[in-house]
This record gives sequence, C-alpha cells and structure tokens, in this order.
Amino acid sequence: MMTNAQGRDAGERVGFVGLGVMGAPMAQNLVTAGFDVTVWNRTAARMAAVVDHGARAAGSLGELARRCDVVVLCVSDSPDVESVLFADDGLAAGLARGSLVVDCSTISPERTREFADRLDSRGVGWVDAPVSGGSEGASRATLSIMVGGSDRDVARAEPMLRAMGSTVTHLGPVGSGQWAKVLNQVILAGVYLAVAEGVTLGMKAGIDVAGSLEALRAGAAGSWVLSNRSQRMIDNEYPLGFKLRLHRKDLAIALELARAVGAALPVSSLAATLEDGLIGEGYGDEDNAALARAVRRLAGL
Repeated sequence: MMTNAQGRDAGERVGFVGLGVMGAPMAQNLVTAGFDVTVWNRTAARMAAVVDHGARAAGSLGELARRCDVVVLCVSDSPDVESVLFADDGLAAGLARGSLVVDCSTISPERTREFADRLDSRGVGWVDAPVSGGSEGASRATLSIMVGGSDRDVARAEPMLRAMGSTVTHLGPVGSGQWAKVLNQVILAGVYLAVAEGVTLGMKAGIDVAGSLEALRAGAAGSWVLSNRSQRMIDNEYPLGFKLRLHRKDLAIALELARAVGAALPVSSLAATLEDGLIGEGYGDEDNAALARAVRRLAGL
C-alpha cells in the first residue's frame, strides 16, 4: 500500500474525468499526492498536460472505469454527468462492484440522488463533492469541498479530497454537498453584485478605488471576491476563472429549488437576469466577475 509524504493512502487507482479549468489542476494535485491516476477528457488534447505531470490517458470512459477503483468527475452540468456515467461505453458499464464515484461537478441535489440510486443498484458507491475556490484554489489544492454521502464512502474518498482541497466538510447523506453548493452560488451572486456596485460607485466618484478596496479587505466588507476579482472589475477585463454561463446554470438550480421550498431569492433573480443579458451578448465564457460589465454599463462606464 503506497502512501505519499503526508501519509495519505494512495493505494486506490483513481480515474479523473473532466480536465477543464478546474479539473486539470485537481487531477494534477492527485498525481502530486502519490495516487495512480488515469484521465479521460472529451477533448483529448486537454489530457496532455496532466499526462506530462504523471497521469495515464485512457482511450475511452469504459477503459478508464475498468482500470480504476475510484473515479472523480468534474464536468459542467447534470446532462454531462449522466452522459459520462450511463451512455454507451460510459463509466457505469465498466465499473466493478465496490467501486466509488466522487462527483465534484455542480449539479442539482435531485439529479445527484437519482444518479447515486442508479449506481447503487450496480453495487457502486457515490459521494457528491462540489468545490469552491476558483481556479486559484484548484491549482493550489486549497479548495473548499462540500461533501454528501455515507460515512463509509466519504471516509474512502477523503484522502483524494484532501489532496485537492484544504477544507473538506461532510454535511450528511447523498445530496447534502450539492445543497451546500447551491447556497454558495446564491451568496456569491450577491457578493459579485455588491463588489461590482462598490467598484462602479468609486470609479464614478473619481476616488482611488484600488486603494480604497485594499483598505476594505481587512474590514467587514472583506471577501474572496473583493480580494481576487475586484481588480478585474476595475480593469474591465475578465480572464477565465469560473465561467459566467456556469454560474448562471447554478443559479437556475438555485431558483428552481427556491420555488420548490417556497423561498424568495431577489438578489439571485437580479443576478440571473443580468447574466442572461451578458450571455446573450457573447460574454458567457468570461469569468463570473464579468457581471460587473452590466453594473458599469448602467452607470455609463
């Protein structure tokens, strides 16, 4: 049984599916932690950097499933998760009984429970483990990971999760992690809007916005968005960290769940409307901080 320098159990053969802005560095961190990692990505060229880091490439999802004991997913939406699991030669067909799927995607809690039930009928476990911390957190292995699943499955997944994140919180049964991620995305909608409004107000007033925000970071207004995304809003340039259109997808999940439980989300509804306009203008693949484009425009900037 192999362990890495931190003493983590690295004996599991780990598969990783989805090597985008978040997934590629997460997979690399698993390699760095000493795990035997096999990767697959729909766009095959994206596997190269992770393979150069020490992972192996699979020629298909079925091949990856047959090689691995635990498979980590990091894809965009519920249909993508369903496809990689249950399409012809998808993961489910190749996973042995006793295998485990750890889903770091952000999808609805209801679909999460559905997928978990379908895999359970095949003797395959499930942990939902959506992440927060942006591309910076993915690269530095400092993600916050919100976890749902049985005690046994979560304990098995924990060494892999701790190789990718600095905070791993088991919140309850399957679906609990996705519910926490919904709350995360709702709160972020308000914070992005608030920081964008503050930046815009300062720019319109002609004050030293960057200096003022530096002073605010240590006070009650401090936040991850203020520290990591406010300069992008000042510059009106939004290099990719987390796509605006994916946050809009997450807000759709939140708003649907809010309707189901009878909660009002006025700030999230406003953010969703603004994001719809930006996506329609072709900004959907910019960083989520591009929400400031709409706020700046309302102020004539």
